[in-house]
Amino acid sequence: MDRRGFLVAAGAGAMALAGCAETPPRAVTAAPAPFTELEPIYRADATRDGLTISVASSGCTAKPDFAVYATRDGAGAVSLAFARKRVDPCRSFAVGRTDLAFTWAELGASPQDRLVLLNPLVAWRGP
Repeated sequence: MDRRGFLVAAGAGAMALAGCAETPPRAVTAAPAPFTELEPIYRADATRDGLTISVASSGCTAKPDFAVYATRDGAGAVSLAFARKRVDPCRSFAVGRTDLAFTWAELGASPQDRLVLLNPLVAWRGP
């Protein structure tokens, strides 16, 4: 094959790959830059006792592994962000998750407050 044939074949291959790379437009966008490193949360339940979140775990994730950042805006809403302080050191073959319960006092909030969760909420895709 000469150079011209190689270039034509390479161009056709690139066009075929470009057609496969198209994806439908997404309705959900990525988190703004300041929040990209917050722990993804699978679920959040607010009860009269506090807030329970569900996060990824390899078997050793515990509440002390997380830092909670809470700020109150002028309207009284409480913005919450959960950040992992240390990586889960366990090695599990199965994808896992764990629930972490925080009291209202630990969050600096009350059951009457309006909460804004800054962490990305993702779908659980495990077993």
